[in-house]
Amino acid sequence: MSSPQSPRRGTTRTTGGRKRMTAAERKRLYRRRRIVFFSALAVVLALAVFTVYSLVRGAVSVHGMAGASAAPALSRAEVPAAPQRSKVETCTPGDVDVQLVPDATSVGVGGSLDFTERVAYVGKSPEGCRMNTAADSLVLTITSGSDVIWRSDVCEAAYRPRLFFADVTDEQKIAWNTNRTGTSCVADDQLPKVDRGTYVAQLSLKDDPKVQSKPQTITVE
Repeated sequence: MSSPQSPRRGTTRTTGGRKRMTAAERKRLYRRRRIVFFSALAVVLALAVFTVYSLVRGAVSVHGMAGASAAPALSRAEVPAAPQRSKVETCTPGDVDVQLVPDATSVGVGGSLDFTERVAYVGKSPEGCRMNTAADSLVLTITSGSDVIWRSDVCEAAYRPRLFFADVTDEQKIAWNTNRTGTSCVADDQLPKVDRGTYVAQLSLKDDPKVQSKPQTITVE
């Protein structure tokens, strides 16, 4: 006598007259319920976002209308006047005289030599004039024959504005560390030193090189 076979997986059995769901049917039912739940949740969230946006937009509009109505009207008399332009003009070549005075006429190889730069007002305007006297505007140049050895304007300098009028002279110190500059800005301690020889130092205006001091002969020994 053969024993009854067990039902195969995926088929249905009846217990007490009720039909049991298969695993595949339960998965489909669960999936449909999830779809319905998340669809309803998305609709609720969309309605909430729209409601908040409408309330905020309405509040901003009301605030803007209130601010516009409360803003006072400015009359022409209440508009602040534009600041007056300074009457002091930029110095022209005929307004200033430049001088260069070295602390010594000789310096050792690898040494340093200080110069005093002087700018004096020689113009005739009672208002005087204004001028930038930074090292890249008031230029110290060291030469040897036609060879330019060192210039103070190779590197950008801090702006140094000065006002000049009758009996006013401006002085400042500048040092040459007996080295040679190139075409681009390099740290001073990275520049090569010059050899023994005779050099000429002269001060001039960068905007008008014809305005220059008397040349000063320096010996590096």
